[in-house]
Amino acid sequence: MSFYKGRWKLVFIIVLLLISVVMLSISIFNPVQETSLSRKVALESIAPLEGVVNKTSARIAGVWKRYIFLVNLGDKNRELVTENAALSKKINEYREIYLEYWRLRKLVGLKEKTDYPTVAAGVVARKQSPVFETILIDKGSADGIRVGLPVLAAEGILGKIIEASWHVSKVLLLVDYNSNIDTLIQRSRARGILQGLGDKGCNLKYVRRTEDVNVGDVVVTSGLAGVFPKGLVLGTVYSVEKKETGLFQEIRVSPAVDVTRLEDVLVVLKDKGSQG
Repeated sequence: MSFYKGRWKLVFIIVLLLISVVMLSISIFNPVQETSLSRKVALESIAPLEGVVNKTSARIAGVWKRYIFLVNLGDKNRELVTENAALSKKINEYREIYLEYWRLRKLVGLKEKTDYPTVAAGVVARKQSPVFETILIDKGSADGIRVGLPVLAAEGILGKIIEASWHVSKVLLLVDYNSNIDTLIQRSRARGILQGLGDKGCNLKYVRRTEDVNVGDVVVTSGLAGVFPKGLVLGTVYSVEKKETGLFQEIRVSPAVDVTRLEDVLVVLKDKGSQG
């Protein structure tokens, strides 16, 4: 019973609103006449309804504007992300060019100090094994490279060529156990043989106990054995031990060249007049 009573109230309100709208519409054609009772009722009835409609319309418009704003913001954000990625790529390319420039500049400086023709080459691979530590470079016999030639990096001696094809050569690194280089302690001129110890660097052998060798001394090539030009840097002494017995000191040397970060090298063509 209360349900039907509620429905009749709703119908009554709707009818009242319709009457108010009709009366208001009729009164529009007579705007100069004195406001009648029916018009007053219509105005009083329709005002709240228009307020609700206007507020609802405003809310819908606001939601729509925010939606459009978010869509545009999303598109703009995607554009900025794409642009940022492109700029980051460019920055990285310029950084690589800059670093390559400085590496090559060091090699050019080293080349100018070398009395022999040289060939610049790039490292294309590194091989580690229990027997050999070698790298491959992108120059070969077609560029004047042959077995036995010394190979330099900007910081000093790297190793020597042990194989050469037309356009690729293999370099035996000075840290390889099979590498033996005749050397001098630059300061005291003490002589020894530098042997590779792999990851541990190098061992300077056959230096007599009476020789003056200190931590920090620079080790250079002696020029003997006909492989490496004299006076090229090999590394720095980081450990010296004189045992109570024995003829020789135990000396460890840190190579001047970090063989794990090689990218560009210089091959020395020892015969003057060879192409370089």
